[in-house]
Amino acid sequence: MGTLCYEVGMQVEILNTGTELLLGTTQNTHGGWLGAALRNLGVRVARQVTVADGEPVMEAIKEGVERADILIVTGGLGPTSDDLTREAVAEAMGIELIEDEHALRVIEAFFQKIGKEMAPSNRKQALIPCGAEVLPNPNGTAPGVYVPPRLGKGAPCAVFLLPGPPRELYPMYHAEVPHRVRALADIGESHTMVEMKFTGIGESDFHESLDSRLQAIRGLEVGYCARPSEVDLRLIGEAEVVEEARQLVAEVFPDEMISDDGRSLEKVVVDLLTEKGLLIATAESCTGGAIASRLTDVAGASEVFTHGFVSYSNAAKSQLLGVDEAALEAHGAVSEVVAKAMAEGALQQSGADIAVAVTGIAGPGGGSEEKPVGTVWIGLAVRGREVAAVRAFYPKDRATFKLMVEQRALDMVRKVLVRF
Repeated sequence: MGTLCYEVGMQVEILNTGTELLLGTTQNTHGGWLGAALRNLGVRVARQVTVADGEPVMEAIKEGVERADILIVTGGLGPTSDDLTREAVAEAMGIELIEDEHALRVIEAFFQKIGKEMAPSNRKQALIPCGAEVLPNPNGTAPGVYVPPRLGKGAPCAVFLLPGPPRELYPMYHAEVPHRVRALADIGESHTMVEMKFTGIGESDFHESLDSRLQAIRGLEVGYCARPSEVDLRLIGEAEVVEEARQLVAEVFPDEMISDDGRSLEKVVVDLLTEKGLLIATAESCTGGAIASRLTDVAGASEVFTHGFVSYSNAAKSQLLGVDEAALEAHGAVSEVVAKAMAEGALQQSGADIAVAVTGIAGPGGGSEEKPVGTVWIGLAVRGREVAAVRAFYPKDRATFKLMVEQRALDMVRKVLVRF
């Protein structure tokens, strides 16, 4: 992973509060979600901290407002005694807490709407630092708070207090945060981000081929993120700058580019199938149905995906796909002959237009000198064309092997569809 060139000169920090996040009983997804959302604005998060409820919140906020230009706090806006986010911000910034009459009325109306009596403790949720803006919360009782940097008695820091539950946090963020962050960071509406995805190429190839050329584009931030069989390239800057970089990269790696709009490989495959009015089936051995799962994770897959055969054993390959038992005996399950037969069988059994099949050795055992662990054959059958198969070798751990096989199989389908 690497980054170079352009970035907004703001120190942005995220503070996630909640004891449950540290105990492991609740997964902390807010940091990643907010980081991606802010990145889309052209703002990079410099620090993320997670603390337990109660006094640790006080200490973390005091540190945050002294260090950051923008501090986004999630959680701690409830009515209980350990929900101290408002109090901590008021104390750290030297601002008096007052009961906001409008916020109180909104909270009371919420309880009336759901037919429950408001507990006295909920009145605490209407306490707002004097001069701060109340952020409406149509999905819960706790209003959010925006404290402009001019209010603080110390270093100027803008503070956003957002509720912890995702169903409250995410809508409030979208409605109340981006336009304020843009103003604080002086980011124009022309500022944009493009996420390009590539497969079949390593991150080092990107660095060698593109770094010097991208560095020459003024006002551009470039970020790489490498995963097994995939490299994501992030371009951030003014719209015309990003477009110049996007065209450059697309020209250098046209065949390896999955998408230039952030779409995943499986999403691109489903979109291409939909666009061309074609149907697909899968036949999987070593991946155990993972390719079918990825395709059906995409909304709209039901219009293009017909069958997903999981033929893990030799008997299943024969019974479900019609693979000849003699071929299995002569060549073994992990072979060109069997991969082709699996793909052809899936095509015929499903009535689809395209079928992809995989058969390999995931390990850690089961390999041989001729077929070591990591060997895989991928078959591709397209109606009206000769069945093809390729051999690949991914000597990785079991999970990584499966992921790389999935990626290669889906990319084979993508390349056929692009030229269909």
